[in-house]
Amino acid sequence: MKSQLNNLRQLQELVLTRDEHHQTGDGSHLDTLNDAIAELQDKMDAQVAGLYSRLYKRSHIVMAAMSNGCCAVCGMQVPIAQSQQVKLAKHLVTCSSCGRILFAAEADEAQNVAERNDRDRDDPKTGISRFSAAELMIVDLDADTREGAITALARCMESCKFISNAESLIAKAMDREAVLSTAIGGSLAFPHVRGVEGGGLTLAMGVSKKGIDWDGEKVHVVFLSAIPVAVSAFYLRLMSGIIQAFSKKENLDAVLSAADPAALWKALVKATRHTVK
Repeated sequence: MKSQLNNLRQLQELVLTRDEHHQTGDGSHLDTLNDAIAELQDKMDAQVAGLYSRLYKRSHIVMAAMSNGCCAVCGMQVPIAQSQQVKLAKHLVTCSSCGRILFAAEADEAQNVAERNDRDRDDPKTGISRFSAAELMIVDLDADTREGAITALARCMESCKFISNAESLIAKAMDREAVLSTAIGGSLAFPHVRGVEGGGLTLAMGVSKKGIDWDGEKVHVVFLSAIPVAVSAFYLRLMSGIIQAFSKKENLDAVLSAADPAALWKALVKATRHTVK
C-alpha cells in the first residue's frame, strides 16, 4: 500500500501543478502534465481509483498529511488507533472529518514554525504582511542558478525561524522544478513546496539585478513559498496577485532598485497593496 500512497502523493502534486499552469501558464505544458497524470492513474488499484475519483470530485486536494496527530487539512485530531494505522500504511486510512486520505508526515520534513505568530500576535497583519516580513527579503541575491537562489532563500527562512530544515525545503523545491519550471514571463519565478505544515504560508523574496538562468529564462525576482496543503488553492490567488502587481513596470523597477531589505520590503508591500488581500 505504500507504493499506492506514494503514487497518490505524486498524483496530487501533478494535479495541483496543472491547476497552477491553467492559471499562470500559456498551456504549452498541459499535454505533458495530462499524460503524466494519466500514467499514475493507470497504476492505481481499482478500489483506490474509486476512492480517489470520489474525493477528487469534491476537491483536488485528496491527500492530507497527519501532522502532530491531526489531519493537516481540516485540523481534526486523528484517534490513536487510527494514527497507528496511518503510520503503518498497510491500507488506506481516511480522515473521519474531511474524508481525505491520510499519510504520515516524515519526521525530517520542513515545517512552518510558530515563533513568528507568537511574536506578532498583538500586531494584526494585512496583505502580503500575513505571509512574509522584512527579514525575508534578500536585496542582492548572489546566485547564478535556480538551485542557488532557492538555497539562499530557504536558508534565510530557517535562520529567521520561519521554517525548520532548509535542506529538506531545498530538495523538495528542486523536485518541484523538475516537474515544471516555476519561472513566469516578466522576470519572475515562484519556486514553492506544498505540504509544509505547522503554521501558515511563508514567503521569502530575493532580487538579482544581473539575473538568474532559470531553465533557459532570465529571472530577476524570486518568491520562495512554503505552503501548507490546506491553503494550496489560496496560493494560486496569492501568486496571481503578485504577478498582477509586477506586471507594472514601476513596481518591478522599484524592487530592482531597492538598496536594502527594508526598502525592498517597503516596495513589495506598496506593489501588492491592491492585489494581495
